[in-house]
Amino acid sequence: MEMTPGMTGSGPDTALQAARLEQPRAIVREVAAARARAGLRFRLVCLFTWLVVVGGLVLAIGTTGRVDPEFLARYTPLFLGGVPLTIFVAVVSIVFAVVFAIVGAIGRISTWAPVYALATLYVSIVRGTPFIVQIFFVYSALPQFGIVLPAIVAGIFALSFNYGAYLTEIFRAGIQAIPRGQIEAANALALSNGQTMRRVILPQAVRIVIPAVGNDFISMIKDSALVSFVGIQELFWRTQTIGSAKFRSFETLLFAAAVYWFLTIIFSLVQERLEKQMAESDRRI
Repeated sequence: MEMTPGMTGSGPDTALQAARLEQPRAIVREVAAARARAGLRFRLVCLFTWLVVVGGLVLAIGTTGRVDPEFLARYTPLFLGGVPLTIFVAVVSIVFAVVFAIVGAIGRISTWAPVYALATLYVSIVRGTPFIVQIFFVYSALPQFGIVLPAIVAGIFALSFNYGAYLTEIFRAGIQAIPRGQIEAANALALSNGQTMRRVILPQAVRIVIPAVGNDFISMIKDSALVSFVGIQELFWRTQTIGSAKFRSFETLLFAAAVYWFLTIIFSLVQERLEKQMAESDRRI
């Protein structure tokens, strides 16, 4: 029986066709494997460089004789006891900062002049005054008007209020990055402005701004040290207090810097993993 072009069969022609299809796949696999090896080699070189530089710094500091290992071993549990509070303050503050940012961003794109004016005034005041002044204003000045906040509440509010202003511009850019056609489609479906913002615009804007929010959260971990000035006994407060009392500020501040650095590395890796997962989901869509 003679085979037509649309029919398939077995034999030398089929084997040749399969071989022709397999050859590009093999090339793709080889290229992917070569890229993976190059990426691994690059990361190993970076890690080795880090180890050499950090190891050299540790060795240089150790040879100065100004670090007392017994002192650090004795107070390390006390210092590390402030880490959970540091992370708690940063996490709660970034959550409320996002709330401030969403409200501020909606105000910044509002066509109603009073709302737009209030949003821009909020951003201008926060960005135009030092953060430490804002902290002391919330903790020390507001009580003169009968508003007395606990130290941790004042610290979290000040952090949230400050970072919310910077995130406002980020969320505004994310909202304005949504194509106009999607808003028109929502209007065609008879969605109200609030429903369009809540169901169409904000979910997409949040995905756009997540990398920037992650970067601000990492910065907030470090800036949370400033709330120690109102008596919150987090990591920096403990290291600075013990260091001053024991005349060991060099060791304690160096320890605090190392812990903050470690925390930023951990959360940077988490952020990088989250961004990769979001990118993969976008490709699948």
